[in-house]
This record gives sequence, C-alpha cells and structure tokens, in this order.
Amino acid sequence: MALLSRRDSQTTRSGRVSLRVVAPMVAIAAAGLTACSPPNQEASDVPGTTPAVWTGMPAPAGAPGSGGQAGEGAESADRINTVLQGADGKAAGTATFVSNGDTVIVTVSAHGLQPGFHGLHVHSVAKCEGDFTSAGGHFQAEGHTGHPQSGDLSSLLVRQDGTADLTVTTDAFTIKDLQNKGEGTALVVHSGADNFGNIPTRYAPAPDQATLDTGDAGSRVACGVLK
Repeated sequence: MALLSRRDSQTTRSGRVSLRVVAPMVAIAAAGLTACSPPNQEASDVPGTTPAVWTGMPAPAGAPGSGGQAGEGAESADRINTVLQGADGKAAGTATFVSNGDTVIVTVSAHGLQPGFHGLHVHSVAKCEGDFTSAGGHFQAEGHTGHPQSGDLSSLLVRQDGTADLTVTTDAFTIKDLQNKGEGTALVVHSGADNFGNIPTRYAPAPDQATLDTGDAGSRVACGVLK
C-alpha cells in the first residue's frame, strides 16, 4: 500500500479530516470485518438487527439452538408431584418433593382449609381413602427411630381465605425413601396443629405414646399419594 502523503494525514483548516485519509481507512475496516465473518455469513441490511456471533463452539446444552431442553436429563426419581384431595373428594391443593443434594425440598400449596395451623406429615401407606386413616401412621425412613419421626414436617399455616403456601427443606428422608420400595407413601394435612410432643411437665411427666405418634393434630382433612 502506498504511503500517505504528509498532506493526506493532516486535517484541513476547518478541523475535518481529509476525505483522502478517511476513504482508505473505511476500506481497511470493511476488509477486516469481512475477514472475521463466519463462512457463508452475510451482513444484514435490515436496520436495528444484530448479526449472529460465531465462535466455532457448539451451543451449551439447554441453550436455544442446542437441540435440547433446559433441565433435560433430570431423573424422574428426583421428583414427586401429588394432588391433595379434601375430605369432600375435591382437589385441595398440590405438593411437590424435589431432591436437592442431601436434602428434599417440599413445596405445598393448599386451599379450602380452615384458618390456623395444621399438622403436615408424610404417612406410611400410599392410600387416600375415606377419612384418610387408610394412609396409616407417620412415615419412618428405614433405619430411623425416635421422635421427631421422618415424616414430621413443619406445620401448614392457613390464611383467613383458606389458602396456604409452605416450602420446607428436610434431610429426614430421600425421594427413594418416599417411594418405599415401590409401595409409595402419602402426604396428610390434619385438622389441628401438631404439638410435636412438646408437653410441658406441669401437664404431664412426659408425652404419652399417642402424642408422640400423632402430635395430637386431630383428624385428617387432606391427603395426597406419593409414588
């Protein structure tokens, strides 16, 4: 390329760069852009559009254009969903159990319940029939004994409009435990609050077995099978 003359590199008296300098520079820049473009990539002539960027690397899994969906590959064994059934046979909410490392995140959304605290437990039998006593007693994971029991969860606080939302994390069981060797378990909402066996000694020397087993939470008002 011929060297630019001194006059070409100087600005005019008006302060503007000489067109003889600008024109070659624009041509050089255009050539550089052409060299950096991916094969068969044409510049867009539509105002306001952004050309695609080619890095030579495949898109990450789950990204648009990668051929996969976000979250693809997650095992179904890592998650259990259930619909809560009320005593009247109608849907009373939903619950989700999701593995998260060494813990399980339990998310409950309920409606149509009486305001106040309600005991919430995983029970040992995957049946929600009649008054829900078919769900058996509180669930104990294999190798676990004592109180609180594996299936004891935080109480569900129902608002004045009869709805409730709860998210709680537990390491007292795994998703595999809930599947109970293919037999399954059940999530039960009780009519009253769970005292978790906390009986002051001024009332009794110690909580009796019924209190330890049930938390004195009363009857069962909603149930969902976990399989």
